[in-house]
Amino acid sequence: MGSSLSLKTDVSSSASTAVSPNPPAKAAVPASLAQDPTYKNCWSCRVLSGCTLLGAGTYVYFVARRPLKQRIPPGPGTIAQMVIGISIACWGVIVLIDPKGKSYRVV
Repeated sequence: MGSSLSLKTDVSSSASTAVSPNPPAKAAVPASLAQDPTYKNCWSCRVLSGCTLLGAGTYVYFVARRPLKQRIPPGPGTIAQMVIGISIACWGVIVLIDPKGKSYRVV
């Protein structure tokens, strides 16, 4: 009932798996933008992204409502599109409001 695939691998003795005694030193990694406090409280970034998400969610919702105004019964796809539009708009509101105050906390 099932199928199996077996691959033959030829491992030669010339390929060694020994680890060198002196491993290379790790390079210093610069701090990421997510840890930078000035990145977290960028008001213009929050307004721009929040308004964009709010507008996109509103657009998706009203495009889904267009057939309902013509008295066409909604199908599952139309209802799913409306729910997704509302979800995107709510995400935009949350980005704008910042209820937990994460953007003002300096780590």
